[in-house]
Amino acid sequence: MRTLTRRLPVLAALLALAGSAAACGSTPASTTGANNTSATTAASGTGGTAASTFPVSIAAANGTVRVGSRPAAILSLSPTATEMLYAIGAGSQVKAVDSDSDYPPQAPHTKLSAYQPNAEAIVAYKPDLVVESGDTGQLTKRLAAFSVPVLELPAPSNVAGEYAEFTELGRATGHLAQAQQEVARLRAQLRQISAAAPHHAGPLTYYYELDQTYYSVTSSTFVGQLLSLLGMKSIADKAAGAASAGGYPQLSAEYIIKANPDYIILADTICCQQSAATIAKRPGWSGLTAVKRGHVIGLNDDIASRWGPRITSLLRAVETAIAKGTSR
Repeated sequence: MRTLTRRLPVLAALLALAGSAAACGSTPASTTGANNTSATTAASGTGGTAASTFPVSIAAANGTVRVGSRPAAILSLSPTATEMLYAIGAGSQVKAVDSDSDYPPQAPHTKLSAYQPNAEAIVAYKPDLVVESGDTGQLTKRLAAFSVPVLELPAPSNVAGEYAEFTELGRATGHLAQAQQEVARLRAQLRQISAAAPHHAGPLTYYYELDQTYYSVTSSTFVGQLLSLLGMKSIADKAAGAASAGGYPQLSAEYIIKANPDYIILADTICCQQSAATIAKRPGWSGLTAVKRGHVIGLNDDIASRWGPRITSLLRAVETAIAKGTSR
């Protein structure tokens, strides 16, 4: 089951990403209470102080979430949210994380499932805030009966959406200033990586493999927008049904071979044990330009699918591979 659960967030995104994630990315920050004007101003990025005040009401993907006081027992049912919590300095408030939250290593790992959440098991940890990536099994409603607020942070549709989620999480946990610092760090590092990328006369084409059944991403998706910072363009952009699939079409081997991408990027090296050696053995693939030139990039599945503080690691891995390929 470990292998399957690593891929579920990505495969679920094939159907849900374009809708719920886009809503999250454009969600405005709102507050209640007489002293929250400064927090609202800071969250919107228009200036003011970065102080967090409570209570706060956050317009999240699962509706307006009210957090009455600074949470002391946070439970995360999202590996991405777990990484984000630690990145903004809220790690000491995290009491439990789900079975797939294996980073950072000090996170309090449990057997809790994010895909089949057990409300009673969650309540047993006495959380005062639960963070999830999707409202599976109407968890928000079920935990409302126990007066436990739930903050839903779905996969963002773009980098701006990720920045917005950092702000939401910062306000909900009392770490708004640290969240804004993390956003500033990510902005600066992405600019630095983009500026250092090798320049080419035209865009480098790529096939990005989500799994060995040829699900891929277009340039309009979160990952596609990241790779565009390196001057890259997905071969899936022109695939039939790409738009209706939310930017995550299932390609065919024939389509990929005909497109003959400059690079092949594998996001299934752990779950599906794919590598440059395994794809070279696929019928017709040994003749692909990317295979012949050694332009096959293997990514860590978790880094590829968790769009939080380690998106810079994803982009650097691709940039490094391109730089090596250019120098040959």
